[in-house]
Amino acid sequence: MSRLKTIVGGVLASALLLVGCSPSGSSDAPSTSSESPKAEASAELTVFAAASLNKTFEEINKEVFERDNPGSTAKFSFEGSSTLVDQLKQGAPADVFASADQRNMKKATDADLVEEPKDFTDNKLVLIVPKGNPAKVTGLNDSLDNAKVVICAPEVPCGNLTKNITEQAGVTIKPASEEQKVTDVRGKIEQGEGDAGLVYQTDAMAAGDKVETIPFGEDVDSKIENKNIYPIAIVKDSKNKDLAQKFIDAVLSEDGQKIMAKYGFTTANK
Repeated sequence: MSRLKTIVGGVLASALLLVGCSPSGSSDAPSTSSESPKAEASAELTVFAAASLNKTFEEINKEVFERDNPGSTAKFSFEGSSTLVDQLKQGAPADVFASADQRNMKKATDADLVEEPKDFTDNKLVLIVPKGNPAKVTGLNDSLDNAKVVICAPEVPCGNLTKNITEQAGVTIKPASEEQKVTDVRGKIEQGEGDAGLVYQTDAMAAGDKVETIPFGEDVDSKIENKNIYPIAIVKDSKNKDLAQKFIDAVLSEDGQKIMAKYGFTTANK
């Protein structure tokens, strides 16, 4: 009998030892992975926007859109509005399109590329020269005759506005260069590659003390209508129209419009 007790005791001890050595992650214990919360899925919008909106939209994205829509962000393609319309026509994927004029937005609307647009700001054209004004430009007048003048190409919103303004003012400009983006015009004047350039007032502000702004002249200002209205719209092929609308809402919001005004744009409700 004592021998039997010894055998039974040994078997029980071995069983207890095996239980004690069993892995901590047994079927009865929840796995670590099942307890970990799933990361919130992020959403990224693609926004096609006029080059003059570069700094403004990036700040609205960071300070307003991302704040109000956690986990979401926007990536941007900043080009001349006419270039962006051409890219949309060729099937380039985008969720939002913001144009620097109504003419190019109408091209997008007529091609059934976007939904109903909404005007969100406007911008004026100004004359800038490199710091020190080496060519002694005095305004939108004959002082430009012998100057190296840089302007936007006529199909670009700032170029079309340049054409309208010079025609209204009765001034003829023979440009040394025509650029596809207003930021390229600004860049050439900043670097001294031109004597004068016609850019938006927002670009003149962005250039800071690298350039000087020369008034057109009172007689010219009294003759011209100087404004481009900027519309924004959801792209019809967008896969995330609800979020695209939220980006537009961020632009039109009070905080968004304050950022627009900081960079020299006129607010939408003014």
